[in-house]
Amino acid sequence: MLLSTALLACMHAMVRHLGGQLHPFEIAFFRNLFGLVAVLPLIFTVGLAGLRSRQPKLQVLRGATGLMAMLGWFYGLTIVPIATATALSFSAAIFASLGAVLLLGEKMHLRRWSAVTIGITGVIIVLRPGAANFDPGTLFIVGSALLWGFNVVIVKQLSKTDTTVSIVAWMSASLTLLSFVPALLVWTWPTSTQLIWLALIGLTGTCGHLTMVTALKLADATAVMSVDFSRLIWTTAMGSLIFADRVDLLAWVGGSIIFVSGIYIIYRESKIKATA
Repeated sequence: MLLSTALLACMHAMVRHLGGQLHPFEIAFFRNLFGLVAVLPLIFTVGLAGLRSRQPKLQVLRGATGLMAMLGWFYGLTIVPIATATALSFSAAIFASLGAVLLLGEKMHLRRWSAVTIGITGVIIVLRPGAANFDPGTLFIVGSALLWGFNVVIVKQLSKTDTTVSIVAWMSASLTLLSFVPALLVWTWPTSTQLIWLALIGLTGTCGHLTMVTALKLADATAVMSVDFSRLIWTTAMGSLIFADRVDLLAWVGGSIIFVSGIYIIYRESKIKATA
């Protein structure tokens, strides 16, 4: 999981670096394209039979919401300090918990409602709406986290009927196809150097998610996800050393509150599953 956080932080730094040269929509397309190439061996292994889905419409919906989340995230990374974006990204677990209640009818008791409320308070601390130093770009990051949370809810529903390989393959393919359309609207041919950076973005992103999945298979989700906080450390260091970003204390305080509330939600879910 620690390796996963480092890889994903590197990917975000590369997106920020290329954001001054290529449009984020085009970067998102190449990230998906190279990511799809990375998972092709897995797809070929299971064959067409292993890719069948009993909920194809839901698979497409997941691809569409995932695309909007990725476009918002990549665009936000080009205008917001990557440490601030990372702090806000922890809120995806909070939005997923709310989505499970609203869309799947899951029950949420007082302690989890309290964790959600505290987490949203953390988001407000990072955003500071109405303050003189409020950055409108952070709204793209929050919107992205909201959509990723909704995406998690869709995966929960899909996992009841479809295999993991099917879910991953459909997501990779649909993101690549769907992201090509907005990329065409802003298309400029990347240079050979830029193509290397784009390939590295796709490779580190895919490896980061694969190592995260491996970690979740090897250990308890609460223990594994507690290491996710190191993403904020990686991105703060990279933002400061590479981009001269300045992240104030309130971003750390708000990010910590969001993260702790998210971890508590994951902990409560694991407890409920264990007693079910």
